[in-house]
Amino acid sequence: MSLKLHVFPPSPRAFKVMAVANHLGVECETCLVDMPNGAHRRPEFLTLNPNGKMPVLEDDGFVLWESNAILEYLASKKPRSGLMPVDARGRADVARWLLWDMAHWDPTCAIFIFERLVKPMFRKEAPDPAEIAKGEEMFHRFAGVLEGQLKGRRHVCGDTLTIVDFALAAPLTTQGVAQFPLSSYPEIGRWYAGMMGLPCWQQTLTKQIPAAA
Repeated sequence: MSLKLHVFPPSPRAFKVMAVANHLGVECETCLVDMPNGAHRRPEFLTLNPNGKMPVLEDDGFVLWESNAILEYLASKKPRSGLMPVDARGRADVARWLLWDMAHWDPTCAIFIFERLVKPMFRKEAPDPAEIAKGEEMFHRFAGVLEGQLKGRRHVCGDTLTIVDFALAAPLTTQGVAQFPLSSYPEIGRWYAGMMGLPCWQQTLTKQIPAAA
């Protein structure tokens, strides 16, 4: 097996790449990055990703970091899957939403995950109300964008499942702990329920505990 995924499974950024690999049936060796004990800061890991972050993919000497780039690479392994469009406009649409994810959605969701999951579980600290308030303001701004995009569409980019759906849905796996203010967004709820119905989603959730608890 040539592919290796270096991941810390409770992280949504790890979840998305693991879920896409499972959906595609791409066999990967899973290498745990023990982040609570500082494995991501050790020299051997920093040679893979000098940013000191996971996930990281290795494929026969090729090393790739940034979770959404890994999604694109995995999708390229199975081009007939449809997870990455072949036409120029379709690929541009996917790129647009992956960039939106990294610029807006992921940083917004990360506030709730850090305050309500990471701090209590790994630092034994209480959430900061000011940060939660900041997260709520950002969330409503960007969730409104996603809600509007999903109206009349089965998936984010239309009726076909793409890597964008995995990227944007992954943070919601932590909803039980992160408590995103989702009640006003029925389209997001409908779409996410569809993602949860994917066999690969349930398969990957079993590896994500305790974050999905």
